[in-house]
Amino acid sequence: MRAGQTEFVKVNAAGWEWRDIYQWLLSLRWPSFAAFVAAVYIALNLIFALFYLLNTASIAGMRPDSFTDAFFFSVQTLATVGYGHLYPQTLYGHIVTTVEIMSGMFLLAVMTGLIFVRFSRPAARIVFSNVIVIAPFNGKPTLMLRVGNLRQQSMVEVEFRVMYSRDEPIVEGDNFRHFYPLKLAFERIPAWPAALTLRHTIDEHSPLFGQTLESLAQQRAIFIASVVGIDPVIAASVQMQRSYAAEHLRFDERFVEIYSESSNGILTVDYGRLHDTEPFASTST
Repeated sequence: MRAGQTEFVKVNAAGWEWRDIYQWLLSLRWPSFAAFVAAVYIALNLIFALFYLLNTASIAGMRPDSFTDAFFFSVQTLATVGYGHLYPQTLYGHIVTTVEIMSGMFLLAVMTGLIFVRFSRPAARIVFSNVIVIAPFNGKPTLMLRVGNLRQQSMVEVEFRVMYSRDEPIVEGDNFRHFYPLKLAFERIPAWPAALTLRHTIDEHSPLFGQTLESLAQQRAIFIASVVGIDPVIAASVQMQRSYAAEHLRFDERFVEIYSESSNGILTVDYGRLHDTEPFASTST
């Protein structure tokens, strides 16, 4: 599995449980999910068509050894359509059609529930900047990361987190992975309508104090940013995260301005420039 910038191979872990199929189906993209539903539907009809072919005389109107008739009779039965041209006329036919109708009801209930969950689950629609910049802000070196809300409504009660991890030597002689939460200028806001920049001041209390791009690459540094908030339309929480490696850091650069204000006080946010940076130019003389 892949988690951000790191890929894991799990060995000697517990195998899949049948309930894991539910999580797997919800994680599929819509085209893959539609293909899976179509494959299950066709496979189920093929199976029951073979049962009908075992005794074609059990279905009135079915041509002998006609797989096409058996398949489309199965489609009609699974959907409980019943056009009337083909119908069971023996005990065997009634038993098979009864089992298929029950299977169709179960399949319809499961797929309806899955589709409802997929539609009702809110999408985060949060975008992170492609890079992290480190440049002076208010006279102090600051790590900055830009995030944007792409939804048409403000998210509420939003929490921001940035975690910094690196390899460090320990007294036993090995390297150990350490994790440091970075203190942000703000970590929670009541409403988040558009885009903003998360800032961490790099002072003597910061785990990034004295670090360079070369030292961060040597330590295999990874930054994990996460946003958790509430969608006010359906009152459900949404979350999004992204990780960055050392090669995603830009020293002595800053994000370009994306806000502009019109004469009537309306703010315009240019999301097309959300990832853009520019060299930091000191205004001191």
